[in-house]
Amino acid sequence: MAMSADLKALFQDIHEKVLQGKAMDVFEQYYADDVVMQENEAPPTVGKEVNRARELDFFSKVTEFRSLELKNVAFGEDTIFAEWFADYTHAEWGKRTYHQVSVSKWRDGKIVHERFYYGS
Repeated sequence: MAMSADLKALFQDIHEKVLQGKAMDVFEQYYADDVVMQENEAPPTVGKEVNRARELDFFSKVTEFRSLELKNVAFGEDTIFAEWFADYTHAEWGKRTYHQVSVSKWRDGKIVHERFYYGS
């Protein structure tokens, strides 16, 4: 099990890379092959390959990126809770400005489950 000190170090690396525009590098390094990702109440997406395609599709449709800010983060046993503020324009969804909370569950230094909570 990852203790919160270990998770803090992992999250610091993730935070720095995401802010540098390296979200897909984070995905390749820190997400398990059997990862389950879920947006709000949507059905979960299972497996790294399918989630990689979903992430690449999302990033390919961001037409303007204005801001991403970490507002809060908390650490539990094998779990990270992070609140983000995002402001961008998406080719299909239009302008998006919102707060989002991600809850990631970790095993052996990899994210095995991540769920995103946000208002529409």
